[in-house]
Amino acid sequence: MRQPRESSLVLSDLEFRQFRDFFREVCGLHFTDDSRFLLEKRLQRRVQELDLGSFAAYHYLLRREGGDELSSMIDELTTNETYFFREMGQLRALVEEIFPEQLERHRADGTPCVSIWSAGCSSGEEAYSIVMMAREAGYEPGRDFRVYASDISRRMLQKARRGVYRPASFRETEPRVQKQYFDETEGGFRISDEIKRHVVFTHLNLLDRARMSLLGPMDVILCRNVIIYFDMETKSQVIDTFGEKLRPGGHLLLGHSESLINLSSAFTLRHLRNDLVYRKPAPGDEPCDRWHQAAQAAIAAAAPPKDDA
Repeated sequence: MRQPRESSLVLSDLEFRQFRDFFREVCGLHFTDDSRFLLEKRLQRRVQELDLGSFAAYHYLLRREGGDELSSMIDELTTNETYFFREMGQLRALVEEIFPEQLERHRADGTPCVSIWSAGCSSGEEAYSIVMMAREAGYEPGRDFRVYASDISRRMLQKARRGVYRPASFRETEPRVQKQYFDETEGGFRISDEIKRHVVFTHLNLLDRARMSLLGPMDVILCRNVIIYFDMETKSQVIDTFGEKLRPGGHLLLGHSESLINLSSAFTLRHLRNDLVYRKPAPGDEPCDRWHQAAQAAIAAAAPPKDDA
């Protein structure tokens, strides 16, 4: 069998800019010069598998057809490292502090149950973790809360809907919880239908504002370790969309390495017992409390200095 000659496929400066701009346009992924080699290798593999002969031909194919091929390429370019009960402090803040507050507001208003959206849910561990923790706290799915989960990767969504996980997904899971909510099966551990049926998964590009409108108003949005892959303009666009989707008084939970510094002033930073979260102000809120100002200043001061060049 003829072996592909990797050295014959070298991404030119022009081709790099074309692919970089294309992926930023269609899904927000941002590739810097430092990540050029990674992009080249993953594109190279697909060009060879399709026997296209050049990066230019593959770029034309993606632009002309998109569809399944574009979805497959996005799967290759995205990072999907996750596990159950990741960043547990934030999940405790959600279930023990945010959730009761939101539920009380809904009951007082006579409005439907609390809506939670896991944006960039990957293979589903985050969404299922929320359902398990809320049930453990005595809340009833469907009556007290609903969980929606979305991702741009169709492959990851298939895995999430299947609900079968390998041991690595349980690195922070108590043995009792794993035993109660999972059954051992060929290939791993299958989550119980009692948990699975309470998460609605959907394919969604966070840059697709038209499709985003299909989701109703949300009380909580979790988008953790996702916007770190976007440039500033795309981050701002996505955060603005979250602000539109959240009800007044709703909360936004980002990853611990992410913040809204120099990105958005539409949220206030809230210090809960378990973690820091962002909140969309509600009527009657003070524009910006002194603690929020101090916290923002402290985060900014801790940031590494920018080069003058």
